[in-house]
Amino acid sequence: MDVPNVIGDWQEYQSDELSGLRVRVHDLKKAKPSRGRDDDAKGLTYVSFQVTFENRGSEYYGIDFRDHPKHVDVRVGRDGHEAFVDIYGSSRIREFNLYPHRRVTAVIYAAATPAKLKQIDIQICPEIDDDTIFGYHWVGGLGVHEGSTRTSRRASTAEPSVANEVEQFLKGATSEGT
Repeated sequence: MDVPNVIGDWQEYQSDELSGLRVRVHDLKKAKPSRGRDDDAKGLTYVSFQVTFENRGSEYYGIDFRDHPKHVDVRVGRDGHEAFVDIYGSSRIREFNLYPHRRVTAVIYAAATPAKLKQIDIQICPEIDDDTIFGYHWVGGLGVHEGSTRTSRRASTAEPSVANEVEQFLKGATSEGT
């Protein structure tokens, strides 16, 4: 992986065995689990995000996405401290057959101190067809709108953050390559 994805971006799996399969981390926001706060998250601020798998290929894939830290790792702040991932409040994808032209989504809840939630790194490593797959990485933060990280439309309320820095880096890398 040369450059991380920005929250909201799709990532295609780069192998012949997983042709047509892609994943996206999106909808990062403050939210509390519907099952209530975990005692281990006392004094922390909860955020949620969605992880969506989409099959645009012609074969089905068995998706297993459920356990922290095996399948999802969330780091926060400039130094990459581990965030608390609420595995009981989060939804899971267990042994789901993802057929062609279908999607499946899990909602993940994590918690950390409010100051560290301005920079969030999320790594997704699902099991697909009983094999653990290489982890893809997304960056973002609270207060950054997913639309503000795209070149097509810029949100006027976007604040400077790691996602904006990644956007500027990607623009620079693109212009150097042409």
